[in-house]
Amino acid sequence: MPVATGDDMTLDQTAPGAKLVASLLGARAAPVLATIDLDAPLSAIGPNGTVPRAGLAAALNVLLFDDLLARVPTGAAFVAEQRARDERIRFDHGAIRTVCLVGGDTGALPAGQAAIARILQPLGYAVAGIYPLPRLRMTGHAWAHRDQPELLPQFFVSELHVDQFDAQFQYVAQRVFGTSSDPLTEASRAALLQLERDESIPFQMALDVLPNFLSAFGRQHETPSLRDYEALLSQSAEAAWIATEGNAFNHATSRVADIYEAADRQRARGVPIKDSVEVSQNGRVRQTAFRADPVERPFAVEGSEVTRRVPGSFYEIISRDIDPATGTLDLSFDTGNATGIFAMTRAA
Repeated sequence: MPVATGDDMTLDQTAPGAKLVASLLGARAAPVLATIDLDAPLSAIGPNGTVPRAGLAAALNVLLFDDLLARVPTGAAFVAEQRARDERIRFDHGAIRTVCLVGGDTGALPAGQAAIARILQPLGYAVAGIYPLPRLRMTGHAWAHRDQPELLPQFFVSELHVDQFDAQFQYVAQRVFGTSSDPLTEASRAALLQLERDESIPFQMALDVLPNFLSAFGRQHETPSLRDYEALLSQSAEAAWIATEGNAFNHATSRVADIYEAADRQRARGVPIKDSVEVSQNGRVRQTAFRADPVERPFAVEGSEVTRRVPGSFYEIISRDIDPATGTLDLSFDTGNATGIFAMTRAA
């Protein structure tokens, strides 16, 4: 049976997921909830009025999307244009970059994607595909929600394999990322254990820990030195990006019906978007993206700080066709597509 979408239902403002967003975003909640089509999972209610994992996952995605738009003016402009056309955003996926240091954890963080997986798994996500990115010396992991895979955004979590670089790069990466602290509190760990067991948690517990979950999607290491940043950049633009942005959303992606029409419309407006559309090998997944917006970031230089303009995050659009073998939406990714899209932070 098809699952209801935002077009089929009205958001239940009294549902736990919607109330979480309203409690944390205040006056901004109404326009954000009207923008993102996550009505079905946000309206879900667990036993005895608890927050089900799908509702909590949806609330986290809303907050992450809102955070990205605050950092990415081109994305905010695209979303505003969609709303002016009376179109809601179908949030397809968010992308996160992580680091695997040589020999173990990343400072106090679990190695690579494990730092994010420990949050995603209790929220109902599971790995739906693994995508080697050899040109970038990375591996991507697609996490899809077990309950509502077509409605809830996926997470594309990539790992940078430091052991595939030379000894000098490894030394610098250890110095930069080895300072990472672990943002998760004991209360958050307890909530994740309860979510894993019961697939829902009480509303007040969710409200207490959701801001801490959100903080895990940020930079956990100390301010890098300018020299170390440049050393990383000389071999990996992706490593340099993580040095300033950490585990923040590298990009957020909305699903559109006709990516070529949407891309042409942006080019006509003079928006800095890729010249081409990336098409998957099976032909069913098409992606393009805006150039990353620059941001000002601090760097340590001889005991003081300087500010430099560096690539920040960006916004992507995607279209997906039905997989004829399953009759469902093709939610897969493509190594070639991903490699091409990752270059948008270099283009900045």
